[in-house]
Amino acid sequence: MDIYYVLLLFAIGFIGSFLSGMLGIGGAIVKFPMLLMIPPMFGFQALTAHEVSGISALDVLFVSIAGVIGFRNGGYLNRSLITVMGISVLVGTFIGSFGSQHLSEEQVNMVYGILALLAAIMMFIPKKKIDDVPLDQVTYNKPLAASLAFVVGIGSGIVGAGGGFLLIPIMLLILRIPTRMTIASSLAITFISSIAGSIGKITTGQVEYLTTVIVIVAGLIAAPIGAKISKKMNTKVLQGILSVLILATAIKIWIDIL
Repeated sequence: MDIYYVLLLFAIGFIGSFLSGMLGIGGAIVKFPMLLMIPPMFGFQALTAHEVSGISALDVLFVSIAGVIGFRNGGYLNRSLITVMGISVLVGTFIGSFGSQHLSEEQVNMVYGILALLAAIMMFIPKKKIDDVPLDQVTYNKPLAASLAFVVGIGSGIVGAGGGFLLIPIMLLILRIPTRMTIASSLAITFISSIAGSIGKITTGQVEYLTTVIVIVAGLIAAPIGAKISKKMNTKVLQGILSVLILATAIKIWIDIL
């Protein structure tokens, strides 16, 4: 493998995982379009949507747990929320990841575009003040949380994402979970989701292993750094960065599709 290609993949993995740890997403929302679009810009062979979804699935598995470790202190991880949404997203992701082998390249990209667009819309809807609620007094609708996580799991299983970029606006807007708890807990839920996604992608032969290892190594370095910075940032700034990031990705994907 060309050393410049290795460095390019490492850079993509590092940038995506830094944002992952900081914003509570698995990183696929960033890395999926980067892995599809950037290598050809530098003269390297383009990866297919199926290969990128396979790389993303395994990458999210390792990067999300690295991000969770960064949030293990401070009471930000809501065990009830993680359990309820984690089990539901796990089942949905199994269905989506195994079913993705029957979809065309364009269909996989379209599913990703729809998910990103939905997430962008939800992130820009004004939210009531929720960050003043003490972390030990947070409540939520469990049946609703489980149902939404199942649907997210199906879509994220198809594209190899952990679903964090959709789980976060759902948790903020619909379930009304405080921002820092949302970021930390979504990483844990994303990790659970990515277990199913990884199994599905591996067993259906959608993983390019050498490329995946390079992206993962970069991610394991970058994600904890992002998580540490996240604890010191204003929650409104975090929401704003995530909103712009998701919107820009959604626009780029739909431009390419259309």
